[in-house]
Amino acid sequence: MFIDYAKIELAAGDGGAGAVSFRREKFIPKGGPDGGDGGQGGNIVFKVNNQLNTLQDFKYRSNYQAEKGQQGRSGLKTGRNGRDIVIPVPVGTVIKDCNNGRLVADMVIDREELIICRGGKGGRGNVHFKSPTNQAPRYAQPGLAGESGSFEIELKVLADVGLVGLPNAGKSTLISVLSSAKPKIADYPFTTLEPNLGIVKYGNYQSFVMADIPGLIEGASEGKGLGHKFLKHVERTGILVFLIDGTADKPRQVYEILNNELLRHNPDMHLKKQIIVRTKMDIVNSSSDRDPWLEFDREYLEISAVTNRGLGVLINSITKILNGN
Repeated sequence: MFIDYAKIELAAGDGGAGAVSFRREKFIPKGGPDGGDGGQGGNIVFKVNNQLNTLQDFKYRSNYQAEKGQQGRSGLKTGRNGRDIVIPVPVGTVIKDCNNGRLVADMVIDREELIICRGGKGGRGNVHFKSPTNQAPRYAQPGLAGESGSFEIELKVLADVGLVGLPNAGKSTLISVLSSAKPKIADYPFTTLEPNLGIVKYGNYQSFVMADIPGLIEGASEGKGLGHKFLKHVERTGILVFLIDGTADKPRQVYEILNNELLRHNPDMHLKKQIIVRTKMDIVNSSSDRDPWLEFDREYLEISAVTNRGLGVLINSITKILNGN
């Protein structure tokens, strides 16, 4: 199951209280204070794991409470620190504070760690409060409370190339042919209900990651269809490949719908490199008197994922951009 959003409650452990204790040994009836400090409360830590590709674990658990630090003991012994809770998250996880919407972290590096809630500091034992005027203090500090809060966890897919198109434009077929990904493919809209990632290999041991983004419709940036849920996944892609059905009557209009929805979602989308692709060339009627693509005023490639036509040219165009050419 692909889960890309969760809301969770986190609470680090409180610090342990300092101890009130006095040295009691044979022949030393009135020993001084020897209360130890309390232990540190456990932290809540997020750690990136590139073996994960979903936030599914948060579907079954939404509350995390780290262990409290133990109270200090006599003999100047410090209480044991509370155990940390380490929560694994996928590469591309975005964390936001629910209270103010502040971006807390954008975790994109494997094994990266972040203390999201820090455990409370342990209180000081009564030994620290001895003074010339108070040789037997009967006070120790309580432990400090651990940090806590409500957080939104979002997953934004990391990929070099994002496939963008209307439903049934041929995205899933293309990624299944170019990579080892096995997306669901059928002849009706919205077959793809979650992003699919595939690794496309080329040259000598080189590769790039391609993402099949579920089909967009007009109004996607306003939440129509699967818009809000999946538009965020194209934000991280370096190249946008627009797939337009080769049999479309109004390809220019289709391109404008796709481009406008991306820009409404995030105006910075215009900074990304674009490749426009006419798909399904195996079923295009080349003998037709009128081809609406003759009026398409932007450069485009022609492919057929079924017959492999033009796929080499497409990969070459992608790799040139990725390699800075």
